[in-house]
Amino acid sequence: MGWASEYIDRLQAGETVQFRPRGNSMKGKIESGQLCTVGPVDTATLKAGDIVLCKVNGKHFLHLVKAIQGKRFQIGNNRGRINGWVGENSIFGKCTRIE
Repeated sequence: MGWASEYIDRLQAGETVQFRPRGNSMKGKIESGQLCTVGPVDTATLKAGDIVLCKVNGKHFLHLVKAIQGKRFQIGNNRGRINGWVGENSIFGKCTRIE
């Protein structure tokens, strides 16, 4: 269970969710506490630069897709850190709005 478990369950049920992530790793794209809307995603439509709700090495992130190799996605923040590579089953939703 991580901070996003409830949101992931709802996304997997086909719902769109909203939450206010905290932290500075996405500064410049998402400021701490901004309202983010995340909807279910078809990973085949993702491209580098998209913001996704995902799980990397057991931790939940709302981070950027940095690169794509087939059905593998490199995840990182907006400050230059790379979290790692994940498969499509570790991506749960795409951020569609930031307020």
